[in-house]
Amino acid sequence: MLPSTGVDQTTDSSGIEPGAGGVGLSDPKYSTVRRKLLDLINRLHNTGVQRDVDLPVIAVIGNQSAGKSSLIESISGITLPRASECRLTCSDAQPWQCIVSLRFVTDQHGQALGHARNEIFGDTIYDKAQVEERIRRAQRAALNPGTKASQFLQGADEDPACPELSFTTNCVCLQIRGSDVADLSFCDLPGLISSVGKGGKESDIGLITSLVTFYISKPSCIVLLTVACETDFENQGAHHLAKQYDPEGKRTIGVLTKPDRIPSGEEAQWTRFIKNEYEPLDNGWFSVKQPDSRALASGITWADARLHEREYFSSASIWSELDPEYQRYLGTANLTERLSQILSELIAKRLPELQDELQNLLQTTEEALRQLPKPPSNDAFAEILHLLSNFARDMSKHLEGTPEGNGLLQTLRPVQERFREAIRETAPDFRPYQRRTKGSRCQTDSSEAAQLQQPEFLQAEEPHAWKTVNDNHAIYVDEVMQRARGATTRELPDYYPYMVVQQYISAITVKWDVPTKNLFDAIERILTTYVRQIVTQHFAKFAHGGLQQSVVNIMNEHIKECCTQTIARVSWILALEQRPCTLNGHYYSNYRDTFMSRYRAYRTNSSSSDLMSKLERYPSALRSVKMTTDFQLEVTTVLSGLSAIGISGTKATDLPKLLPTDPYEPALNIMACVRAYFQVAYKRYVDYVPMAVDHELVLGLDKDGALESVLLKGLGITGPDGQRRCKDFLQEPPNVVTRRQELQKRWERLDTAKKELMDIWM
Repeated sequence: MLPSTGVDQTTDSSGIEPGAGGVGLSDPKYSTVRRKLLDLINRLHNTGVQRDVDLPVIAVIGNQSAGKSSLIESISGITLPRASECRLTCSDAQPWQCIVSLRFVTDQHGQALGHARNEIFGDTIYDKAQVEERIRRAQRAALNPGTKASQFLQGADEDPACPELSFTTNCVCLQIRGSDVADLSFCDLPGLISSVGKGGKESDIGLITSLVTFYISKPSCIVLLTVACETDFENQGAHHLAKQYDPEGKRTIGVLTKPDRIPSGEEAQWTRFIKNEYEPLDNGWFSVKQPDSRALASGITWADARLHEREYFSSASIWSELDPEYQRYLGTANLTERLSQILSELIAKRLPELQDELQNLLQTTEEALRQLPKPPSNDAFAEILHLLSNFARDMSKHLEGTPEGNGLLQTLRPVQERFREAIRETAPDFRPYQRRTKGSRCQTDSSEAAQLQQPEFLQAEEPHAWKTVNDNHAIYVDEVMQRARGATTRELPDYYPYMVVQQYISAITVKWDVPTKNLFDAIERILTTYVRQIVTQHFAKFAHGGLQQSVVNIMNEHIKECCTQTIARVSWILALEQRPCTLNGHYYSNYRDTFMSRYRAYRTNSSSSDLMSKLERYPSALRSVKMTTDFQLEVTTVLSGLSAIGISGTKATDLPKLLPTDPYEPALNIMACVRAYFQVAYKRYVDYVPMAVDHELVLGLDKDGALESVLLKGLGITGPDGQRRCKDFLQEPPNVVTRRQELQKRWERLDTAKKELMDIWM
């Protein structure tokens, strides 16, 4: 079996005389327009755009030996090889000529080509007798795509022992021009088979069915169904296939072949088709009579064959006795005329639709191309520099901070806040009462302990510092006093070594190491993840060439180097805090005096800690007349009396200083000093550590524009081998390359087809 796709046939029948050698139409009025339309469709087929849009075409189908080839011969006026499959194109009123060409829409592996490739196969033929051999040779070339087509033009006219293919979607195209052929365009498809002969392949059955289905499933395909009268109609699979894809019979034209072989007694059954009574079709059923094998062997001419056909239909009673309205469905000439009309009308109807479809497909294809990554530049080095520059600039912007809610700095803020809280939680929990009094009236409940840990004067600046109190971490006044006495060496009475304060402070600051490491590790982890996301945004399209992963690796190493410097800087800050020191004397003294007053007040009024709380609330309570109590009035009296004797500037919270001396006064002083120093030290520490990490690690990634130079050095593209490395980095994935090629070829054939359509209106 030989290759097959379609046949585009266009003819100009003006000035035809009956029996001149081909079937023509006698009305020259429409021939020019019709020929122009059919030529356009043929040119569109040459672009390969039939892969994208539904082009009008006539597909000739039928079972094997149903008379398809003879039917095509009767229309074209040439002799075809038996079982040949080809494409015909006929046009123009000029001396007869035939051009044979090969149209490749798939490569030798069966993969679709982006753009149809048309190759002229040999010189133009002017002698009809030479066509049959040329077609045979062209078919061999189509079935052996791995061999140059020109090799089949010369040499013996015989089939290869083992052809590469049994069937192919590539086709042999015939352009037949002359004044004695009809205006038509059609595709002759392989005959359907249900079994294979010697040397055949079982897979050929499915291949042929798929090829036929490919054509007739399209809405703009006119199905020319050939049915041999010598075989039971229901056993002819081509009919069932046509009905499957055209169930209402709107685009199927039936052709009864071999009418002279109707078994005796079955004549009425077949005439019912011509009358459109059985299996009715919108365009009806026709019948044609072709020469039998004896006539062909004797070398009957085309003109004699048409004459014998007319004589047969006029003499055979089964056909001659039909009403005149059915006589127009008999003979090749009537069939050809009707086919030409139907195809021309379909083309005229489809042209505006094709314009819209092509325009929409062009826009869709252009959008698909835009969605693909840009193809690699010819100057790979310049493109890499451009990519790195854009990445470094964008990365620097993110390191500085962006307003997005999920920006880098916004992501780091909760981590920094947890660090601040962790350091704040290391504050010493001093209790101004003895551990041995636990259970006595001096013991506070949990709410009072919370008041001691988070006094009201700190709530304004640290509203949520503590939510719970843990007695296991409490430091009682008698324990402080015991440590102070144990540290005394040569000091005078009531003097205690500074070392006690220093030891308490060191015991606090040594706890800052773990929260500091947790902060650093969290920031490093977040930064690494965030940088990887930015790398992906910029270089994901270049993952295939290794550029994305290379940049990720370089950035990871760069982050590690910055981490090493940052760890050293943060460790230095932590080491500074191991020795108590501050020049912020005002705040330290203010905190110390406030804590001292609070501890004294609690010691004096141990049954209740209300004294200091009331004194702290005194200024705000006094503003509201309704809230003024006897206590506030008495405090006002005391403060006024002190002012009257010359002690001015005294605040309500200073009054506990007037309380009598407590034997634990030295311990209370140590507690107040340590607690006050913590407030000063922790506040600067929770600022300086995040600032150092930000400066050395976050902003340090692009310090002095280092990011771009680090990437250039890491990628190694500035050396003698740089250009090659750049090209390797920019390699595209094979699927992207293939997809772009497909889209570009699709765009080219769509654009070519669009221009062909536009030219017809020019």
